Amino acid sequence: MSKTIIVTGASRGIGLAIAKYLLTAPQSHNVVVIARSVEPLQKLKDQYTKQVEVLNGDLADLSIGQKAVDLALKSFGRLDGMVLNHGILGQVGKIAEADPQQWKHGFDVNFISLVAFVKAGLPALRESKGKLIFTSSGAAVSAYRGWGLYGATKAAMNHLALSLGEEEPDVTTVSIRPGMVDTEMQRELREDHATTLEPQVHSKFTTVHKEGKLLKPEQPGHVMAKLVLDAPKDLSGKFLSYVLEMVYSLDYLANRYRWNDGALAAFQA
Repeated sequence: MSKTIIVTGASRGIGLAIAKYLLTAPQSHNVVVIARSVEPLQKLKDQYTKQVEVLNGDLADLSIGQKAVDLALKSFGRLDGMVLNHGILGQVGKIAEADPQQWKHGFDVNFISLVAFVKAGLPALRESKGKLIFTSSGAAVSAYRGWGLYGATKAAMNHLALSLGEEEPDVTTVSIRPGMVDTEMQRELREDHATTLEPQVHSKFTTVHKEGKLLKPEQPGHVMAKLVLDAPKDLSGKFLSYVLEMVYSLDYLANRYRWNDGALAAFQA
């Protein structure tokens, strides 16, 4: 049976890779795709007319979550999962120079919007025994000078997943660090923040790009797409992080998963 999945940040990068996989994987599914840039979403709609609904909007608008859930239920009659993949870097710079209003906006987009989506979706997800997948970051657990806002929002995201793992027995929630991926955010870090990031941090991003070591969006995207369809309940609340081909959980390495081994074996292409 086809499932219905909401994907945010779906106009490019990991989100677009997830949406395309869900539409073309062994069994094709229904998707509600959400982003600020509507043109790539409309292309999906034109190609998969009966399986795609498009919602255009700024994720700082906290009404978008309810609109997305309502659209999924109206168009497809059910909701089986959400991949909450959207996010912004926000203000880059030392905390001593922080603009509280910019930090508030960063939290609105990267974290408070998640709460709005989750609250809107939980009734339907409980009914379908659904899945929630969050796109997290290594910045959630490692500090980078000048990147405090982004890291703080992702740490909050991870705790939200952890809490949902405790509170929602009928919903499986997993927070994923996809690794260093060839996305617009990586370009932004390299090209727009050469002076605001610490030199050694900026060098890390430019070197990985120059050496061709960035992952393709499809690599984590396809794993995340499979997880939103079939993630096992014992992963609920976990933070799984791609580090040197090893995925570690938040409970300080008590549980370990590789993309190719253990609990994630079934989700690797």
